[in-house]
Amino acid sequence: MEIRTLRYFLAVAREENMTRASEVLHVSQPTLSKQIQALEEELGKKLFIRHSFRIELTEEGILLRKRAEDLVSMADKIAGEFAALGDITGGDVYFGLAETYQIRTLARVIRRFKQVYPGLRYHITSGDTEQVTEKLDRGLLDFAVLAQDPDTAKYHSLRFPESDIWGLVLPTNHPLASRESICADDLAGLPLFCSEQGWTIDLPRWAGEKMDLLRLEGSFRLSYNASLFVKEGLGTLLTLDKLIDTGPDSGLVFRPLSPRLEERIYLVWKKYQVFTPIAARLLEALREEFT
Repeated sequence: MEIRTLRYFLAVAREENMTRASEVLHVSQPTLSKQIQALEEELGKKLFIRHSFRIELTEEGILLRKRAEDLVSMADKIAGEFAALGDITGGDVYFGLAETYQIRTLARVIRRFKQVYPGLRYHITSGDTEQVTEKLDRGLLDFAVLAQDPDTAKYHSLRFPESDIWGLVLPTNHPLASRESICADDLAGLPLFCSEQGWTIDLPRWAGEKMDLLRLEGSFRLSYNASLFVKEGLGTLLTLDKLIDTGPDSGLVFRPLSPRLEERIYLVWKKYQVFTPIAARLLEALREEFT
């Protein structure tokens, strides 16, 4: 199975049309069809269902798409790393970022770094700790930003200068909006939104035995999406401060939890990671900022 063939497969899956995919790839349609057929024969599975005007992935095709995206991304990353080995002025660096307002610190360092090394090309993917560490472990990322203590057996880390604060985002007309802070008893029986990570890891160490009194209405990976449900009156959101606009015109307020619940934020990378020159220099700049 060649990377080129996987690129062909991904183009067909994306375009859902053999003719359009062949145009994007700048190959003839018969050539593309032959490559897809050969791939199906190699795997012993049908990858596409052919309709009159479009094609769609089979279950086996959906599985291959996820694997092929990872393989092609890895191939591109390897090619970029080798191309950049002799270039200390530019190259690609890949980040996976959890949600935190402290990303601004990373952005500030990158802005200054690019003034010295304008050839830096950075790539950002977002997600929770599980998502970004999975990509980091597979070698698809150089660095990850985590909103929990890292596994020191697997990763080196730098701690961000500040800590994030947990609290409740709720409509301004909600009865709890008049409180200066929110305790676990205040939330008993209320419909709550929270990330899966927050609900299973962070909130239990705050609520303790009273965690059984709390009711999860729905879980969200992105706090912004959850805030839209809050605005519709479907519940309140347990999240970190400064992720959601709670300005005067937002219709929302943020109230910290009591007792105070803090989240430490880390930049991590794999132990024994071999960096390209540009990634190594960027790490030096980050160390200077964080220490």
